[in-house]
Amino acid sequence: MTALLGLGARLRLARLYLCTDARTRSGDLAEFLAAALRGGVDIVQLWQPGLDPDQELAALETCRAAAKKHQALVVAYGSADLAARFDGDLLHLGLDDGASRIARRKLHRYALLGRTAQTPKALDATVADGDVDYFSVGPVYATPTVPGARPVGLDLVRYAARLAPVAEPDSKPWFAIGGIGPDTIDEVIEAGARRVAVVRAITEADDPEAAARRLSERLRQAWRDDPAMEAYTFAATAWSGPDR
Repeated sequence: MTALLGLGARLRLARLYLCTDARTRSGDLAEFLAAALRGGVDIVQLWQPGLDPDQELAALETCRAAAKKHQALVVAYGSADLAARFDGDLLHLGLDDGASRIARRKLHRYALLGRTAQTPKALDATVADGDVDYFSVGPVYATPTVPGARPVGLDLVRYAARLAPVAEPDSKPWFAIGGIGPDTIDEVIEAGARRVAVVRAITEADDPEAAARRLSERLRQAWRDDPAMEAYTFAATAWSGPDR
């Protein structure tokens, strides 16, 4: 479990969420994460379908060791059993990963739970779900990372911004995801997002630290440019809501 600033506060202050595989081909997971985290990544999610459970657990431990220095958060994906073995602070459930309340029972009492939403109806249900602490909206754009997934477009980002206003401390934090990079992040910000999750924009970069820093600084500027986010930042830092 992670200490210092509470999990809920750290989640609310997070802007840049990285999804990465275990980098088994290159064998450089620790070095890659160190660079991405130096660049400003706030949350790391391990995502590699089909990975052996023991390998996945070992990779998650590598993520935790890298994240600790930066007080970054580490997310297990899809499996509450794996998250329980890892004693993880965050679990993210995909569209077909079962009920939030069932997954919640397997996590430690302070753990946070996220879900993916791809329609207005799913967003409504996710915001109303008392077992869900944050959510992702996407894929905003078509992405080879999830071949065959239909992009939801910017209209769903706008809907999320109305449903869970980013500057309201009691709103569930949310991240736009899917095909987001330097060429598209401005459109996503203009649609109302203040947090994004990325994959290839950092994992395929020649310089992961520089790629992360570019995205992180753009998000930081969006927070600065939005007058309501100053009060939000103060409230999030002092967050005293339930950390489960």
